[in-house]
Amino acid sequence: MKRIYAVAIILLSMAVGAMGVLVVQKAGFDKRLLKTEYSDWRKLNLILQTIDNNYVDTVDRKAVTDAAVAAALARLDPHSVYMPPVELEESEEDLAGNFDGIGIQFNVPNDTAVVLEVVPGGPSEKIGILPGDRIVKVGDKVIAGVEFPQDSMVRRMRGPAGTKVSVTVRRDGETIPFEITRDKIPTYSVDASFMVNDSTGYLRLSKFSKSTFVEVFNAVSALKDSGMRKLIFDIRGNNGGFLDQALLVSNMFLPAGAEIVHMQGLHRKREDFKADGKGILQDVALDVLIDESSASSSEIFAGAIQDNSRGRIIGRRSFGKGLVQEPVYFTDGSGIRLTVSRFYTPSGRCLQKPYTDDYNYEVYERYGTGEMVAADSMKAEKGGIIPDVFVPVDTTRASEFYKACYRKATSMRFASAYFDSHKKELQAVSDYDSLLSYLDNAGLEREFLTFASRKDGLRPGAGEWPDEYIMTQVRALVSRYSKLGDNAYYHIFLTVDKEFAAALER
Repeated sequence: MKRIYAVAIILLSMAVGAMGVLVVQKAGFDKRLLKTEYSDWRKLNLILQTIDNNYVDTVDRKAVTDAAVAAALARLDPHSVYMPPVELEESEEDLAGNFDGIGIQFNVPNDTAVVLEVVPGGPSEKIGILPGDRIVKVGDKVIAGVEFPQDSMVRRMRGPAGTKVSVTVRRDGETIPFEITRDKIPTYSVDASFMVNDSTGYLRLSKFSKSTFVEVFNAVSALKDSGMRKLIFDIRGNNGGFLDQALLVSNMFLPAGAEIVHMQGLHRKREDFKADGKGILQDVALDVLIDESSASSSEIFAGAIQDNSRGRIIGRRSFGKGLVQEPVYFTDGSGIRLTVSRFYTPSGRCLQKPYTDDYNYEVYERYGTGEMVAADSMKAEKGGIIPDVFVPVDTTRASEFYKACYRKATSMRFASAYFDSHKKELQAVSDYDSLLSYLDNAGLEREFLTFASRKDGLRPGAGEWPDEYIMTQVRALVSRYSKLGDNAYYHIFLTVDKEFAAALER
């Protein structure tokens, strides 16, 4: 019999007493027993070394190592994860407060990127890119009309500061090439901040990035100067970020000595974080808007406000992430986020929801259990922050016409097309009152229905029109193309927002 080498690895998941035994056997040769203990992690190294020395084909070490690390972390908890270099870089950029790029915000209402906003002072503004421009090429790659993935568009436009990229746009029927030198582009976590009325301010925070405290401080200082005595702080959809930023923002509202949060883990001693009493918003009334996507640092903030009776929490039960991740970086550019502690609100609540097989889809299951429409279905043992004022999901707005428009992004595409033909008028609007006056007299309802019918073959059925919700959405999307940007968008859209309305009632 030919002496063909074969490798058999057995007993990978079976214990012999307190020991695991790795059996390596070559055909025609004696067995070699490599004794290992589960407690010393040696088995994993031995298996990988055995593969390297004996496997029939060339081994892709990177792929095998990445798979092994990812599988190992998956056995811990849902938030301990391995990130390859590209994924880690993107994650870091999202929270860093800046990134290298060309300085535009764009949307893809059809299959073409439309510039929504140009970062003031950024490289795109300096060379003449304008809101409403259609991006047709990046470098020599056509990205318009070919269903090019949006994340791939972003990667092509981003690159190290100082490098150049050519971008070709369509504007008023003309094709215009630009060569842009990339630079550091600031990213913002405060999406909008403005006065709702003479005494109430509104601030929407999308994440807790490295620049969050400075952004919030500047925004609320301006609101206070405008007479703010109450703040509606919107952290719906905010899935967290840096702990230190959550502590700094919480500190702005709390008196000296008030606990914000404490953390503890098997290998981490209890650590308490308390307010220093120097916050500039201690005398401002506060309502915090949360929903099922508010997580992590958002829950730290909401929990600190709630347990210190500092303000009302309005909305629906938050996500339920009460774990603290610590980053570990490797020289190849990859890294892991390892759970090292649990965080607890001042009253001692750990907000982490149970680890279930369907953990990543648990939020969607809340619809089936009735939790999204009935306050009685919310249970503290399910994790998350339970709001003081529950606001159910409004299911009455979803008419068949609305759902059809949503599927085809009709409202978004209409706003883009409307801007093309009314660019000068919209860009001339400089304040909110003038914007409302313009929208009231623009004939948007008629134009939108015509667009929906001609472009998408959509018409409202009996009893489906007038639809205040759709038209508010249309007005908000059109207003985003004005100089007021996201402030105008949120200011208009909040007029049909039930959580916001609940906050205004006090």
